[in-house]
Amino acid sequence: MARVVVDVMLKPEILDPQGQAVQRALPRLGFDGISDVRQGKRFELEVDGPVDDAALARIHELAETFLANTVIENFTVKVEEAVEPAVGAEK
Repeated sequence: MARVVVDVMLKPEILDPQGQAVQRALPRLGFDGISDVRQGKRFELEVDGPVDDAALARIHELAETFLANTVIENFTVKVEEAVEPAVGAEK
């Protein structure tokens, strides 16, 4: 079993009100020196079997059609790590 991570972020030209709100709050909380914040989404997919080119292509299609709004968002797909089954989980 493997974990594939899909990170979705607004395109740079799209305003990010949530990121701006966080960025404005940071100095009030004592965190200086942060000039910009962008907020995004992270999806972790547990994949049964090997993550070969076909599996990655399928996950890319999933991200493009379901996880991201490609008009205003970019996304990346990457294999993060092998995942060990939980103790007592069915194999």
